[in-house]
Order: sequence, then structure tokens, then C-alpha cells
Amino acid sequence: MSVFSSELLDDFSAALRPRLTGALRTDAMTRGLYATDASLYQIMPVGVLFPRHADDVQAALEAAQHFGVPVLPRGGGSSLAGQTVGEALVIDFSRHLDRILELNVEEQWARVQPGLVLDRLEAHLRRHAPGLKVGPDPASSSRATLGGMLANNATGTHSILYGNMIRHVVAVQALLDDGSPVAFAALDADAWDERLRRDDREGHLYRALDELLADHREVIETRTPKHWRRNSGYRLEYLLDPARRNVAQLLCGSEGTLAVVTEMTVSLVPRPRRTALGIVHFRTRREALRAVTTILGTKPSAVELFDGISIAQARKAPGFGSRLTFIEGDPGAVLITEYYGDTARELTGKLKTLEATLEKAGEGYGVVRVTEPEGIANVWGVRQEALGLIMGVKGDHKPVAFIEDASVPVEHLADYIDDLMRILEETNTEAVLYAHASAGCLHVRPFINTKDADEVEKMRDIAVASMELVKRYGGSVSSEHGDGLVRSWLNPPFLGEELYGVYRRLKGIFDPSGLLNPGKIVDAPPMTECLRMGPDYRTLPFVPDQDFSADGGFARAVEMCNGNGACRKLDGGTMCPSFMVLRDEEHSTRGRANALRLALSGALPPEALTSRRMYEVMDLCLQCKACKTECPSNVDMAKIKTEWLNRYWTEHRMPLRTRLFAYLPEIAHRISGPKATLVNWINGRWPVRQLLHHTLGIHRRRKVPKFARVPFTKWFARQTWREDGPPVLLFPDTFHNHQHPEVARAAALFLDRAGYRVLLPEGPVCCGRTLLSKGLVNEAQIRALDAVERLYPFAARGVPIVGLEPSCILTLADEFRTLLPGDPRTRTVADAARTFEEFVADEAALGAFDGVAWTSEPRRLLLHGHCHQKALVGIGPSERCLSLPPNYTVETVDAGCCGMAGAFGYEKEHWDISLAMAERVLAREVRAAPDDTLIVAAGVSCCAQIHDAARRTAWHPAQILLDAMRQ
Repeated sequence: MSVFSSELLDDFSAALRPRLTGALRTDAMTRGLYATDASLYQIMPVGVLFPRHADDVQAALEAAQHFGVPVLPRGGGSSLAGQTVGEALVIDFSRHLDRILELNVEEQWARVQPGLVLDRLEAHLRRHAPGLKVGPDPASSSRATLGGMLANNATGTHSILYGNMIRHVVAVQALLDDGSPVAFAALDADAWDERLRRDDREGHLYRALDELLADHREVIETRTPKHWRRNSGYRLEYLLDPARRNVAQLLCGSEGTLAVVTEMTVSLVPRPRRTALGIVHFRTRREALRAVTTILGTKPSAVELFDGISIAQARKAPGFGSRLTFIEGDPGAVLITEYYGDTARELTGKLKTLEATLEKAGEGYGVVRVTEPEGIANVWGVRQEALGLIMGVKGDHKPVAFIEDASVPVEHLADYIDDLMRILEETNTEAVLYAHASAGCLHVRPFINTKDADEVEKMRDIAVASMELVKRYGGSVSSEHGDGLVRSWLNPPFLGEELYGVYRRLKGIFDPSGLLNPGKIVDAPPMTECLRMGPDYRTLPFVPDQDFSADGGFARAVEMCNGNGACRKLDGGTMCPSFMVLRDEEHSTRGRANALRLALSGALPPEALTSRRMYEVMDLCLQCKACKTECPSNVDMAKIKTEWLNRYWTEHRMPLRTRLFAYLPEIAHRISGPKATLVNWINGRWPVRQLLHHTLGIHRRRKVPKFARVPFTKWFARQTWREDGPPVLLFPDTFHNHQHPEVARAAALFLDRAGYRVLLPEGPVCCGRTLLSKGLVNEAQIRALDAVERLYPFAARGVPIVGLEPSCILTLADEFRTLLPGDPRTRTVADAARTFEEFVADEAALGAFDGVAWTSEPRRLLLHGHCHQKALVGIGPSERCLSLPPNYTVETVDAGCCGMAGAFGYEKEHWDISLAMAERVLAREVRAAPDDTLIVAAGVSCCAQIHDAARRTAWHPAQILLDAMRQ
């Protein structure tokens, strides 16, 4: 229950709104979406502010001071310790305050707004200052903001070189609790004294701070933990040298409890010219930890632990297992060891030194060298998402973040882990370990069921025991993830009452009203309060029509989202298309999962589950399936949305447009043929398109796909086909049978000329894709059952089922398994289903096309992959099959989703966002391609979007290969 009355909050909002240019949201759904981060906790904020400039932030602080409302600054919300949740006004800097204000290459610094994501700054530096980079590199760099990194005193993989953010923050512009502006930068003794003489809030602050330092210098010097990798408490020791003091450093690791940063200047470091990796394999984790000090003697830039449990989890995760090419066999752990160098020869020498050093010490049993940039990027990509992969385990026992941030001097690391493992064994608790072995920081994640009261109490006991171990070994409880709600309560016993008292006094100097992110670092509540899924957590009954048994039910599938925020990345890959263009938490995979979980668990009223507001949250999920692979926890929001829509339509009337799109296969079957000419002419008239726009909501600027005068199946029946050769069943999906038969004809001719006996199933066969996209699960099950009955006789004989539309053929391979889980024939059909490109690429690897005469004409192909294809089978098969003609070169554009998404791009309310998704990368890349470049896209929706957005024709791989085959 809120400690603030609704009347006070209404008055606060009414007073603040007229002063804002940004948006203030106080509805229950938006507040719910900001009630969690990547931690254990859930606390409903009083509102969420999206400031457009610093004046909005200042207005918010002034109003909050007047009404006594706490304020909580937030970036990407990827906090693992609960820093960014609280009953406060959350200020989300990530949407608008994310600009690069100034870059000074000569002096090696950048001035930025706090909402800027690290990867975006790095991309800017690669273009405009390629020799420079930011030192700290947290694994969450694709969504971590610079302001969040400062507030958390972030570090990362290369901390042994670059340390924490405290070493890289040059200056900040900030606002104090009452909105007073301050500027913090390095000051010598004279400049410090000048600040003391100022007659304003800043002067008062400096005088109080100077008095604090004078009164407690000895306590700060003697009681502050000496381990360099420390985030526990505040970093007052950095202000002890009167010759040079910078209060900006005090804000590092302060978690927004001292001031709200509106601008910051960070120093940059030289970017290494070359890197190389040695993946050192060990039989046990203990052997790996014992070897860290040996490896550090070879001067690496990083040493990261990847233990056997993490390796096993990665191998099971879709999209990750195939990437573990750097792991040989089943090691108990590996140490990813990196070296910097100027030349390949220099790096080869360092790897040889590593191998020789290990051999001499008798440590490790093999080193896998990774020296190519693509391979190195792959290793670090897997490592960066290791946390999410570990969190992706199914069931209620999860590897929980509460002791994972401890760091000890590296020479004590193995002993500390041994002692900690004994404590965990005594409490019958399994755990997984990974991360920064070189810095003495192993992220230890015990498996805890927070829904069980006894487990929660055990979690608290383990936290205390771990803290005492860390203290004994001279380490730090918080080393990079911060104190937050999960560790601040340990600060009094860990730091000692004297030093803790100094920190409480410091908090009072900066924030006398206690309104800046209260309950963090000092005066914290117990760690077991406000758990997201605690002992009282319950969910509403929800019986799905799809099979969610592998997840433990529909609610457990939703709960797979742990809040890590990988879906908030802005560049690269496909997940999450709507967030990439709108940058709204509501339209991220995490936002949708949280909204559903809040409704299922009662945090929102029960009617919220199928409310119009929930429909708005789910609406912009394109069901691209990217989250099924790119989300480290493999949250399958496409499947979840289908099931949710299925429930939604039981309580709401389905619009006619939705029905028309859902039943497109039946409509196409009836229209294609003799009626097609007239229907196509009518649909192409501008007045008709205007009518469709106003009545059905099909955007007037979209051309309705034409229906085929001669469907593919009828054309196929009139031809003479090869009767020998390996049989192949060509799946005649609706789109290529009734709307784009030219593609199916090309595929059939290509396969026939290549020596295959092309077969078709008897009668129309539909996968049910359009029904699933609109949430008609029961109807899709009927279609699936019919398809299985028609296709099983072929699949049972080992005949491959080859499809041209990725979304259709992959429905057989994916959704059929959960639509018809009890039918033993389903798996046989699913296993036989392959995209055209998969089939050709696999057959080519077996030499099936060695005798084909390809054209000698060179061609450049620009390939855009279908979202389902990228998520489930990858783009590699397309690249390999298109490279069969010897003079063809294939370039794959990393464009994410084209934005059409089946019917989505035709719907008038989605027109703008659909084109925005296309324009983000794809349309620009296509328009920029030379005129003689052939654009290749497997999906009919992708082809339509390319035509509409970029005004270029896109070809299916089957058409490309047939054209390249000499007649």
C-alpha cells in the first residue's frame, strides 16, 4: 500500500504537468512497467517522467521537494541490485536525454547526456574517433546508459586495465534534491576554497562536505575497505587529498541518492589495435581459479571464467549452442584470456607465452586460440549474454543475484569460493559461477525459489555468511552491481558503524529531505521485503490452448523474463522492432512480459489481463520471434501473444478486418483463378483503396496483394515433371500458391532441373499461420491437424518438406509441436520441415549440386533475412545457397525486422511505425545499393515492404538460383 495519499499525488501531478515539455504518466500500467528492473524486487512507483531536457528534471525536483515525493533517476533499468525501483517518481532519461553533446579527440573526452546507451557512444567513437573507446565495458552495454554506469560505478571485463567509472568521470552537471543546479569537476585547493565562500546551496554543500572530511578523516582513511574493486557505501576516500578533489567522483556508485546528473563528461582510452583470445580449458572450476594468478603473470587484458554449468546452459539455448565453437569437449570451466597488441605476430607471441606458462605450471589441459575478429566478437557476445542464459532455466528455482557482486583479492579467490561452496553445500544449494576472474570477482548465483518462505530465509542467511567471508578475505560485498535493495542492509555490519555513520551524514548533507532514491546505500529495508515473486506471490488460473508444459504453464512462460533488458538494445539484430523505433518500455519484450505478469499476479486488477490497455501494450509485438533466440532467457513473446490474443477474443468482439486477415487462405483459395482478374482490378482502384482505408482500416497507400490468375498447384498439374531422383515435397503455402506463384514455379523448376523428383501434397494444405497471428488458436489447431494428416505419409518415408515462405514452413517446424503435442505424427512432420534455403544448403554440402552448370556472370546480392528464419534456423543457409553460383557475392544487411510483419504493415494504425522500422536500416541500405545489385528476401511481406519503402524489387532465393542455372 502506498504511503502517499491519492489526493497528494494528484496535486503533485497537477502542479508538475504544466511545467513540462516531456510526458508524465501516472496510469497503473505504466507505473507497473517501472516497478521492476533486473533484480529480485517490485515496488510500484508513483509516476514516470520522460523529460525532454534538463528543465523538466529541475521542475520535477522542485515539485517533489514541495510535495515530499521521492525521486528516482533511471536509465535502462538493468540494475541487478534493485537500485532503480522504489515508491518514487521515476525519471527515465533513456528516451530523450541521450545525446552526444561534444567530442574532444585531442583531449580524449566526450560530453554526453546521461540517457545515452554505451554501445551508441562506442559506435559514434568508431566513426569519428576510431582510436578511442570508453574504458568500462559492462556486459549490458547494449542497453546500459552512461548515467546508469556512473550511478553504479560500473566496470566490466577489462577492469584490471580500466577500473571503475570513478576513474573516468571528468565532470558532471547535476541537480540537488531541491532542483538547485551544481557543476562538479576537479578542483585544486584554491578552487575548493572558492567554493567554500559561495553564498548559495552549492557553497553550503561544500562547507558541510569540507567539515565532514575534517571531522572524520581518520575514520575514512582507516575504515574504508582497501580492495580496489569496491562499491559498498560512498567513495569519500577520493576527496581526502586537498591538492585535487572532484565531487563528481563521489557521485560514482551513489545510485542517484546524492544528486541527479543531467550531463557528464567522461574520459576516453586508446582502443587496442588488435586483440586475441586464448580459451584455457580446465577439468574443474577450482583448477581454473587456482590458475588465475599464473595467467595474470602473462599480462592479459582480461581473464573471464565461463564454468561448466554456464556452458551446458548455453549449449541448450536456441541461437547460442552453435556459437560455442571455442569450447572443446566438456570442460569443468574455461578461462577466456584476452591480450592486446599492435600486430598479429605480437599476439601470437603472447598466446605462445600463455601456453608455455601454463604447461610449466602444470595447469589447464588445452588452449583454443581465437584470433579472427568475427570469432572474438562471437566469444564476447556469448559471454555478454551469459547472465541471461543462466537465468533462463525453467522452474521456480532460479540463479538469484544477491551475493554475486562480491570481489576479493585475486590471490584469495579460490579459497573464498571454496569456503562459499561449503556454505552452499551445507544449505543444499546449487549455484552457477561466471565473470571477472582477473579482478577477483566471480558472480556466484545460488539457485533459490523466492516463492518459498524457507528459501527466502535461507537466502538471507547465505548473504550474511558470504558477507562475513568477504570481510575476512579483505574484499568487497559490492564491486560493480552496487548496493541497491539487495546489499545496502549489509553496509552497517560490513563497513562498521563508524564509517556507516559518516555515510549517513553525507547523505543528509546532499539530501536533507531524504527524497533522492531513499532506502539505497543507507537506511535500507531488509533484503527480503518487496520481492517480485515472494512467498505470497500467486497467479490467476490460466489454461492455455497451446502446450506450455515445457515452461511449467503460461504464467511460468511469462515469468521467464528476468528483466535483464536485452530487448532494449537499439542497434543490431532484430529484437525488439517496436522498441528500436519507439524507445518506449511498454513496447519492449520486457514491458509486455511485465504487463502480463502484473495482471496474472494481481498487482493489477484481474480485469487488466484482457483490458483494452493490455491490448495497447501487446499490439506492437510483431510476433517476429526474435526474442525466442536473441533474448538470453529465450522468452517466446510471439507464442505468448498468440495465447493472450486467444483469451482476449473470448471477451471482446473480433473486428471484421482481423477475421479477413486470419482467414486469408480461404479467401485466396476462392478468389485466385478466373475471379482474380476482376478482383485485382477492383482492389487496385484508388477509390476502393480509400474505401478499404475508412471501413476496414487497410491503409490506402498499401497495395492489396494480387491474386493469381493461375495458382501454382494448377500450373504444376499441367507440367511434365521428372519421375526419378530423390523425392522432395514442395509445400504450397497460401502466399506462393495463390498470390506469388512465380516464386513457387521457380523453386519447382530449379529442383526438377537439379535432379529432384518434385512432389505436392493432395488438396490445399494450410499451416494456420494467419490464424495464429490473430490469436485463433483452436482454428489453427484444426488446420494443423489437417496438415499433419496430409504431410505425415511423406515425412514418415523420409521425404523432406520444403517451404518457400519462412513463416509458413517454420510454423510446421515450431508451432505444430505445441499446437498438437499429443499427436506422435507431429514431431515427424516438424522434423521434416525445412526452408528452401536450408534444403539447398544442406544438399549442396553433400555435393548434390556439384554437377550444376552455373552462370559465369558476376552478381552482387543484398540479402535481407526473414525474422522467423533468423530466429529459428539462422541466415547462414541463405548465404550458403546464394553463394553456389561461383561469381555471386552475398552481403547480408543487419536490418532487423522490415516492419511489415504479415498483416501488421497493412493496418492503417501501424503504417507509420511499419515504415519507421523499414527506414531504420533496411530501406536506407536497399536504396544505397548500386543499381545492378539484386535485392533478395525470402518472405512475401519483406518483399512488399522493400517495394513500398525503398522502391526496389526483391527476389526470392529460388528465383535467383533458377536464373543462375544454365538452361
